Amino acid sequence: MNISVPRRVTAVAALAALALAGLTGTAGAESQAVAAAPDIPLANVKQHLTDLQSIATANGGNRAHGRTGYKASIDFVKAKLDAAGYTTTIQQFTSSGATGYNLIADWPGGDPNQVLMAGAHLDSVSSGAGINDNGSGSAAVLETALAVARSGYQPSKHLRFGWWGAEELGLVGSKYYVGQLPTAERAKVSGYLNFDMIGSPNPGYFVYDDDPAIEQTFKSYFAGLGVPTEIETEGDGRSDHASFKNVGIPVGGLFTGASRVKTSAQVSKWGGTATAFDRCYHSSCDNTSNINDTALDRNSDAVAHAIWALSGTSTPPTGTVFENTADVSVPDNGAAVTSTVDVTGIAGNAPSTLAVGVNIVHTYRGDLVVDLVAPDGSVYSLSNRSGGSADNIVQTFTVNASSEVANGAWKLRVQDKASADTGYINSFKLTFP
Repeated sequence: MNISVPRRVTAVAALAALALAGLTGTAGAESQAVAAAPDIPLANVKQHLTDLQSIATANGGNRAHGRTGYKASIDFVKAKLDAAGYTTTIQQFTSSGATGYNLIADWPGGDPNQVLMAGAHLDSVSSGAGINDNGSGSAAVLETALAVARSGYQPSKHLRFGWWGAEELGLVGSKYYVGQLPTAERAKVSGYLNFDMIGSPNPGYFVYDDDPAIEQTFKSYFAGLGVPTEIETEGDGRSDHASFKNVGIPVGGLFTGASRVKTSAQVSKWGGTATAFDRCYHSSCDNTSNINDTALDRNSDAVAHAIWALSGTSTPPTGTVFENTADVSVPDNGAAVTSTVDVTGIAGNAPSTLAVGVNIVHTYRGDLVVDLVAPDGSVYSLSNRSGGSADNIVQTFTVNASSEVANGAWKLRVQDKASADTGYINSFKLTFP
C-alpha cells in the first residue's frame, strides 16, 4: 500500500444476487442464477507467497519497482496465467527513471462491453519482500484467476485481472493503465475490485464503501461467515482503486489493516491485540511469517465470491456433454494412461469443431504428451510437451473429428515423458454441438 496520499452459503448467495441486480441494473431470473464460487485453497495462495518470498530473497531482499525482483515477480505470475489459458499483456511505463510493468490477463469469453476487473499491486517497498503488502492481494487474485480457469467458468461479463507496478511510488502503474484506456473502453468496465493487504497478522475486516452494490457483496459474504466488518478508512485513496474511481469506474475491495493500532473495541470484535494491524508494514519483517492464515483464507474466498457474484450468470456449454471426472494417476516418466468417455445417442459423425475439455493437474506440463484417441484408434495430438515449467493443463481444445463416427469409446491419453514431476488426470469431457 502506498503511503503518499492521506486518508482515505445460501443466505450469502441470495444477498449476493441482490447486489448483482444492483450493479447490473437487472433483476429476476438473471440475478437468481448466480453461480457459487469455488473454495480458494489456502495452501495454493500460501505457495504463491512462498514463491514471491523466494524471488525477493534471490533479488536483494525485495520486489520493488525498478529492481530485478519486481520483474521476476511479473514473469512468475504471467507464466501461471499463460499456462491456464489467459491472454496476457505486459504494459510498460517509466517512473523514477526506471521501467515499470503492469500485467493484464483476460479470460476468453464474456461480453466485451461489460468488463469486471480485479487487481492488486505486485510491487513491494525496497526495505522488504512485501509479503502482506502486497503479496497477499496479488496471490489471492492470482489463485482466483486460476480457479476461474480450473472450473471453466464462463460468466456473462468479460473477466480481466491486473497486477500493478510502482503502486508504492504513488499508484503509478494503475494510473498509467487507466490513463491509456480510451474513454469508450473505460465505459465498458462495470467494476474494479482491489485487494491490498488482506492477510495482516493482527487483522481487521475492512470493506471499501465506494460502490453500494460491490460493498454489499462483500458485507453479505462476511455476514454469512458470522464475521463483522467495518468501513475501510486507513487506505482510502492510498491504493490502486483510486485510479479507477477517479475516472468514474465503480470500485470496491478488502483490507485487513496497516500501521494503525487496533482499538479495544476492535479487539473485542475480531480478537488480536491493541497494537498495529501490521507491525511489519513497510519493513524488512514483512515476510512469509507476517501473515494471518485465517484472514488470508477468508479474504481469498471473498475475492472469488465477489468475482462470481458480480460477473453475471454462467453460460453453460451448448450441446451434449460427455464427461469422466474420475482421477487417473499419471506415472512419473512411465507408461501412458487413459481416461475414457463413452459417447452414445449422437447420430452420424463427430463434428469438425469437437470441444475436448482437458483438466490435468501436474507439476511440470512440459513433461506431458496428451492425445485424443477416437473409437477407431485414430490419434489427435492435443499437447506435445509444451508449456515448459508451468504446471497443469486446463484447456479446451478444438478438434476436427468429422471423419470419425461419433458414438463409441473416446480416450484422453496422457504420458509423462521425463522424471521428477507428478500429477493426474482430473477430468476429461467432450462437447458435441
